[in-house]
Amino acid sequence: MSSQKVAVVTGASQGLGAAIVDAYRKLGYAVVATSRTIAPSGDPDVVTVQGDIADPATAERVIAAAKERFGRVDTLVNNAGIFVAKPFTDYTRDDYAAVKSVNLDGFFHITQLAIEQMLAQGSGHVVTITTSLVDNADSRVPSVLASLSKGGLQSATKSLAIEYATRGIRVNAVSPGTIKTPMHPEETHEFLAALHPVGRMGEESDVAEAVIYLENAPFVTGEILHVDGGMSAGH
Repeated sequence: MSSQKVAVVTGASQGLGAAIVDAYRKLGYAVVATSRTIAPSGDPDVVTVQGDIADPATAERVIAAAKERFGRVDTLVNNAGIFVAKPFTDYTRDDYAAVKSVNLDGFFHITQLAIEQMLAQGSGHVVTITTSLVDNADSRVPSVLASLSKGGLQSATKSLAIEYATRGIRVNAVSPGTIKTPMHPEETHEFLAALHPVGRMGEESDVAEAVIYLENAPFVTGEILHVDGGMSAGH
């Protein structure tokens, strides 16, 4: 088994995921990066795996790639997620199915496989990216499907942290406000900035640095770290 640590990052082709991959490479980790459309990497310490995270077969291929190439999985960052903001009664069955499959099924399958590997190693870390709207609903951004799915992930984070607390595996979450990523078109930025008490959107680096803080915090587990410009404190 290699002594180089290995991080698996989902939703890794752009935005937050790409920033998180870069942050782990700067820490010296090898990375297995997955998304539907991810391109091969020229970096020998980055393996890319294309696939839909909602499909259990993708999770199997990703964890198998980590074990075959690097022999281990030290950290899993569950970053893949979709966000559909609509009034509750406007959600379609397709909206519900899409959010459930990526946000919940995607988390469940790969986290289960990653933790199995971490148990075999005797250590590991899972970090899941949620959303500050879970704790701080906002009438300007109706988003029940985000709360239903990401709220479940925050509860699961605490549950897993306690289940594995004595077995060397830490489980945390980062709960961002709205971050400037390709997901948000330029014309929405002014509105989105105003949702935050600090009056601006976050940067990709703000979330990546929060993930790395948790990575380097051996006494922190079960934490929901808000990186949201004050949203979780109130308005």
